[in-house]
Amino acid sequence: MANQTTYEYTEDSIRSLDWKEHIRLRPGMYIGKLGDGSALDDGIYVLVKEIIDNCIDEHVMGHGKTIEIKIGDHKVEIRDYGRGIPLGKVVDCVSKINTGGKYDSKAFQKSVGLNGVGTKAVNALSNYFKVQSYRNGESKLAEFQQGEIVNDAKIEKTSARNGTLIVFKPDDSVFKNYHFIPEYLEDQIWNYCFLNAGLTINFNGTRYHSERGLYDLLDRKTDEDSLRYPLIHLKGEDIEFALTHSNQYGEEYYSFVNGQFTTQGGTHLAAFREAVVKTLRDFYKKEFDATDIRMGIVGAIAVRVQEPVFESQTKTKLGSQNVAPDGPTMRSFVNDYVKKVLDNYLHQHPDSADALLKRILQSERERKEIAGIKKIANERAKKANLHNKKLRDCRKHYNDKAGDLKDQTMIFITEGDSASGSITKSRNVQTQAVFSLRGKPLNCYKLTKKVVYENEEFNLLQHALNIENGMDGLRYRKIVIATDADVDGMHIRLLLLTFFLQFFPDLVKQGHVFILETPLFRVRNKKETIYCYSEEEKKAATEKLGGKPEITRFKGLGEISPDEFGKFIGDDIRLEPIILKKDTSVNQILQFYMGKNTPDRQSFIIENLKVEKDLVEETL
Repeated sequence: MANQTTYEYTEDSIRSLDWKEHIRLRPGMYIGKLGDGSALDDGIYVLVKEIIDNCIDEHVMGHGKTIEIKIGDHKVEIRDYGRGIPLGKVVDCVSKINTGGKYDSKAFQKSVGLNGVGTKAVNALSNYFKVQSYRNGESKLAEFQQGEIVNDAKIEKTSARNGTLIVFKPDDSVFKNYHFIPEYLEDQIWNYCFLNAGLTINFNGTRYHSERGLYDLLDRKTDEDSLRYPLIHLKGEDIEFALTHSNQYGEEYYSFVNGQFTTQGGTHLAAFREAVVKTLRDFYKKEFDATDIRMGIVGAIAVRVQEPVFESQTKTKLGSQNVAPDGPTMRSFVNDYVKKVLDNYLHQHPDSADALLKRILQSERERKEIAGIKKIANERAKKANLHNKKLRDCRKHYNDKAGDLKDQTMIFITEGDSASGSITKSRNVQTQAVFSLRGKPLNCYKLTKKVVYENEEFNLLQHALNIENGMDGLRYRKIVIATDADVDGMHIRLLLLTFFLQFFPDLVKQGHVFILETPLFRVRNKKETIYCYSEEEKKAATEKLGGKPEITRFKGLGEISPDEFGKFIGDDIRLEPIILKKDTSVNQILQFYMGKNTPDRQSFIIENLKVEKDLVEETL
């Protein structure tokens, strides 16, 4: 204690940050986590969303039916055809906190953005930011760098249509090694169209448009061959929902408030889940277990709320208890509507009602069948958890109620002791956990959930992730499959993905599952070492270093020393997200890769087979 440093607390200790300094110092307060774009909730997508939200608010108010979006590797352009920012306030609207047109609810009823921060955050976190407003034959342009204005142009005459153009390049010193993943952007854009009937978005030359709203959303998200009955789609004033049941395990929901995709749900989703259970119990006149009713459900709920209260600036979870300041509670509003219209629908469509009942009864039977083995397996897992050699846990978790590090949490699923040993020694013990597999896991394709409890390794993995009772308890933001890039490693990847897609598809659909990319080569001379993830990178590194550098080919994760491994799972970690594309059928893809040795798969292997000679020629 004698050597402890003390600091004077004086007037000089107090400092005030201007708006852009505060955003750049604490970006997480404004856009959530940073990230490199490999996760769908990374900050670069929030930047895009903040600008589009303003365009959507104009559309909702009846101004502008088209939005033009162009996004390259590092540049975003968004043009709407609304009223345009009032020309005298263009600079203020993108550079002064608490300046905007959405504080007066008469101007923007049921808007998404209410706090005047979003566009300013985009400005402050961009290397380059341009705003140009077109309004009644005149135009005003301003340009910024990291929030500092560099060009405040005079108002000029124009023949362009009314509206606003925003161009920005995210700051690569804040978003390190970032890149936009087109599939994430496409999902984001589709959601805007589903929630705003009649809106057209042109994104990188492709037109996105929806006429049936949430019906189109579920139609896009579900496999037609797995549905138990046709999609139910019901729409009222300020509320819309779509619903069906599939053969998959778990529950899958998409919830929206004022056109905003609330990825973490909130009061409206909680009310919807409750309302469906209550309505079906009343309709069938039986107190079914809630888990049996919701097993296999795929649903979407959208509400419009006056002055919504979100739990963070990123607006991913609704906190509002009421539909309007003096209106009904969210719970009663959703419950009353769902009870009325869903009950009517089932009476009018007895075939759907019968199919839905069969799905509930099937879930009930399966739950009772595994009840005995589930109890034994859970007791075994509890004992194993006390001395679980498979899991080296971290200190922070995704389901922590608070904490700045929860979004950084991840678990590496590895094969063998050598690989798990290297990762364990080099990991960040605060946020990175390791689960070690013993050999190859079971191919669980076409098996029932009973196998999750009968197979000790699957049961321990399920408990490590804490997903037995749904996604709410998930302990890690990212589940990272870390296997060798050889034939056996690829096979283990497929077996794990089969396990997740078969029994916990929400993990994949909600963007939680990744593949760890590790370097294939190390190229070095006496002065510099470069790690390469492909043949192309190896060639570039060899040319850069010149002469005859030493080239090492890593054959497995166990060959990489813990000191080296720390460089690949730290700030510069490369993760490849597992993304299900819109035309991907889970049943078909599992059948193709993990089913019996079909002629189709044999033909695919033969057509794509490459011998060593071909691979050598490709690298020359």
